[in-house]
Amino acid sequence: MTPQTLGSPAAPAAPDTVAEAPTEPAAKPAATTATKPATTGAPAATVTKALPGLPQALSTRARTLAGAVRRRCADLARIESPSGDAPRLDALAEELASGFRATGATARREPGPAGDHLVLEWAGQDESLPHLLMVGHHDTVWPVGTLADWPVTEQDGLLTGPGVVDMKGGLAILEGAFALLADLGQRPHRTVRLVVVSDEEVGSPDGRGLVERQLRGAAAVLGLEPPHPDGRLKTARRGSTRVRLTVTGREAHAGNDAHDGVSAVDELVDQLVLVRGLARQPGTELNAGRISGGSRANVVAGRAEAELGLRFATAEAQRRTLDNLARLTALRPGARVRTEVLSSRPAWPERTGNPLLRHVRSLAAVLGQQLDGAPAGGAGDTNLPGSRGLPTLDGFGAVGAGAHARHEHIRLDQLAPRIALLAALLAVPLPRLRDRAEG
Repeated sequence: MTPQTLGSPAAPAAPDTVAEAPTEPAAKPAATTATKPATTGAPAATVTKALPGLPQALSTRARTLAGAVRRRCADLARIESPSGDAPRLDALAEELASGFRATGATARREPGPAGDHLVLEWAGQDESLPHLLMVGHHDTVWPVGTLADWPVTEQDGLLTGPGVVDMKGGLAILEGAFALLADLGQRPHRTVRLVVVSDEEVGSPDGRGLVERQLRGAAAVLGLEPPHPDGRLKTARRGSTRVRLTVTGREAHAGNDAHDGVSAVDELVDQLVLVRGLARQPGTELNAGRISGGSRANVVAGRAEAELGLRFATAEAQRRTLDNLARLTALRPGARVRTEVLSSRPAWPERTGNPLLRHVRSLAAVLGQQLDGAPAGGAGDTNLPGSRGLPTLDGFGAVGAGAHARHEHIRLDQLAPRIALLAALLAVPLPRLRDRAEG
């Protein structure tokens, strides 16, 4: 997506007339866009110093670009990219790299066992400052062929289709934000680095390491996952772990020699009852997402397994539950039980006095938007920096609902506000977010 394909450059902005705002009051009820310009947050001069007339220029140009971003999101959603399908993920990675290169990024592919990841970087005005890290993903939960009976469709102000909200909309919006800055002759205030992993929907077993390597020296981390359905950003996330529980028994004829067999299916069922008891501990939730085992009704099952999805409110709940799962032993003589952690993300706890959220709310206010944040139930790659105390916010993607469901959609009227907000975040200096951060 080049600036030219998004329309002609914006006309010179009128002088900025937003008055200096008072100190931020108590939080108001969340909304995606205010009905009138907000006057809360940091002084407007902090926002407009980067470019005279910046708020008006961003908002006007974002409205112009919204149509192209809508089309870009639809086009990306039409490139099916289920987790684990390396050829399709690689094709989408190249398409994304091409679009981001057109906005001034350098791009490199990082090989992964189930599809390449992407690392993109934009030079900043002051490259001596710590970089701003953004994280996203291009895999989806939808199998190939989903588009055949659920095509990407626009109706009643919504764009629906597999992956539009989680999270091809967020990738399209960021591309639009960089194109907006290019149209205005601007660069980000500091170096921006974007990591797009190919395996987020299965817990980022390989992508996690790539994200972790980019955390060193980062001033802050922003996630491109969708926000809460009402537009609020995500200020904390539960921890999550995928565990495979495998049971090995002994096969035998179920009629003639049943006494010689050890049923792995029966053992697995009893183990799952025990595991459900573990999940009743405070701060832990369990979903038995997949079960398989056995071969025929007349054969005592020799093998069975279950894939469990666990969510944790705290790091302590996560540690305690995983320790208990690791100590599971067989209930039947001759059976064996093994637990294997497939992927794991630490809990990202809510922080008091969140200066990054205050900064974003102030930018939103100057742009005429109201914005707030709240913890989220799901996990993502922002769990990693958030759990380590790095200034982190998620939910900068497309406003919508229905992730992982057949009613997945984005709200088209919220594209322009998100484009403008991300562009402002890129262009305006960050405040001091922690003692050792600069800029």
